[in-house]
Amino acid sequence: MKLSRTLLTTAAILALSLGSVQAKEVKKLGLAVANLQANFFNQIKQAVEAEAKTRGIEVITVDAKGDGPTQVNQVQDLLTQNIDALIYIPAGAAAATIPVKLAHQSNVPVINVDRNADGAPGDTFLATDSVASANAVCKYIIEKAGGKGNMVIIHGQKGTTPEVDRTKGCMDAVKANPGVKIVAEQWSNIWSQDEGFQIMQNMLQANPDVSIVFAQADALALGAAQAIKVANPSQKIALGGFDGDTAALEALKNGVFDVTATQQTQKMGRDAVANAVKIVGGEKAPPVQLMDATLTTKDNVAGFIANHP
Repeated sequence: MKLSRTLLTTAAILALSLGSVQAKEVKKLGLAVANLQANFFNQIKQAVEAEAKTRGIEVITVDAKGDGPTQVNQVQDLLTQNIDALIYIPAGAAAATIPVKLAHQSNVPVINVDRNADGAPGDTFLATDSVASANAVCKYIIEKAGGKGNMVIIHGQKGTTPEVDRTKGCMDAVKANPGVKIVAEQWSNIWSQDEGFQIMQNMLQANPDVSIVFAQADALALGAAQAIKVANPSQKIALGGFDGDTAALEALKNGVFDVTATQQTQKMGRDAVANAVKIVGGEKAPPVQLMDATLTTKDNVAGFIANHP
């Protein structure tokens, strides 16, 4: 009896010691960002680096500047630097799956943020519930326009997760309002303010009676607002954006456009690091983790300017 107890105790101690040896810690993270020119991605970068610093984790950040093939090369390079996990924001839809496959071939877990790789998802995906949030934005601008009118949509980068989801959410709102007619849609390449200006200029020339505009990112909305100001149409135009970018929130306060959906950008960055630590340590994470965004207007924008979530 004593011998069996001794053997059991020894086995338990051995199992515990083996478990502690096998438990992996995150010492180095790779962060592959789509485009650091965008305020939204910069906020995620800052939050990832700040959270990693509190945990004593090194972060190597690379910026694809909106180019998919560049990002593939950058991730290949990251994987040679002994990273323990990859936090990945795809630069576009076309090459999005390749970095995930490369990382998994190297046994490096992938935490996708904002954009998932269709057909090759990461170990977990953190994002805003863009369908619900875009639906709320489009409902707001449609109501502001009196529930009817000619509407245009300035899309983000075609085929990316947020572009697809924001289109779905907005179109659900449009379908619920038969007095609204979509008269033009155009896709941007990098969600930029310059693109928003140029696209809106062209749309106004072709459709001078537009009264509702959904721009799928705040940078696009700021560009669109600039084009509307230059054109100086006789009718009021209800304009909605998406993201809660810091510069856009200030513009919203000043009445430059009407509404946005403020994403929990800082939380996304912190949660990406926490999920990397969890997955590397052997725990499971949900495949998809969606966060709420807050409908933001002139009435409640001050709180987000003071303290961005």
